[in-house]
Amino acid sequence: MAMQALRESAKTLRIGVIGGDGVGPVVLQAAQRVLEAVPGIPKPSFVPLQAGFEHFQKTGTALPRETVDALKSECTAAMFGAVSSPSHKVAGYSSPIVALRKEMDLYANVRPVKSVEGHDPRVVDMTIVRENTECLYVKQETIEDTPTGRVARATRQISERASTRIGRMAFEIALAAAEVKKQRGGSYGWIGAPTVTIVHKSNVLSVTDGLFRESVRAVAKEYPTVEVNEQIVDSLVYRLFREPEKLSTLVCPNLYGDIVSDGAAALVGSLGLVPSVNVGDSFIMGEPVHGSAPDIADRVPSIANPLASIRSAALMLEFMGYVEPAAKIYDAVDESIRQGKVTPDLGGKLSTEEVTEVVCKQL
Repeated sequence: MAMQALRESAKTLRIGVIGGDGVGPVVLQAAQRVLEAVPGIPKPSFVPLQAGFEHFQKTGTALPRETVDALKSECTAAMFGAVSSPSHKVAGYSSPIVALRKEMDLYANVRPVKSVEGHDPRVVDMTIVRENTECLYVKQETIEDTPTGRVARATRQISERASTRIGRMAFEIALAAAEVKKQRGGSYGWIGAPTVTIVHKSNVLSVTDGLFRESVRAVAKEYPTVEVNEQIVDSLVYRLFREPEKLSTLVCPNLYGDIVSDGAAALVGSLGLVPSVNVGDSFIMGEPVHGSAPDIADRVPSIANPLASIRSAALMLEFMGYVEPAAKIYDAVDESIRQGKVTPDLGGKLSTEEVTEVVCKQL
């Protein structure tokens, strides 16, 4: 199992740090400080590495080969800050985060979206498990002139192999979350049986989404204690806002997972709160869900929200087997939010550094 292999590699914490663009380097500095402060883990060391659109503008390369080689040969895990993705085509540029996921075979993007007990009016406790390597993100697009005008086409790839392993990851996560809650005695959030909801659109895309649905359902037979549901993606979005408390672990093809997880972030107040990890069988990379925030990237002192990055570091530790240290970080972040000691995007007045200091003091 992927999580077991990650735990076996976690005896040392040599973490590749890829700041990327905009606020990425600043929020990763916050995550580093918290990793250095939390008790119960080996002393971490950090390897600074380069990637991003800004690096591309300087060098013509968005993801240097040296970065990939260092991750494979020197690091046991990594953290990625943020990447700027132009909405128009830029010759020679391709997203380094998408490329990194493929290079390191980080086939699962795991995005927990959770409300804070005693602070948020609604109970939200869901985890979106997004397939990370295919769907429309294979980026095979063409455009041609026709008698009626230009026509653009994109290839969508869904494979049995990718769908099966993301399904297995989702079932493992559902079981692990239930076990952690049982051990810690938690009564807040999802309290039902371990449940996985398959998100698809096979009523229209019967071949591609049909294969995704069938592959995940085949995996479900290996997990008899986990309940299995299905939801058409458009009605899932409706339920997401109407009754989020009834959703637990969602497993999605790449594009749907991207959209659903960003939408779910609105339920808890900000993209600046939502963490993620990119997970493979032997490597993991934390990555806050938010983007590079170019509108505030040059502010001094920084007002970028570091909490998603800090939570991503905790999520990385959790997958590597350091469940209690991760829980300490989650609790420290939650307390910062409850006390209103947050950045302006959440209605607070603190800087990035001041919020980080609050979390470290909680630890």
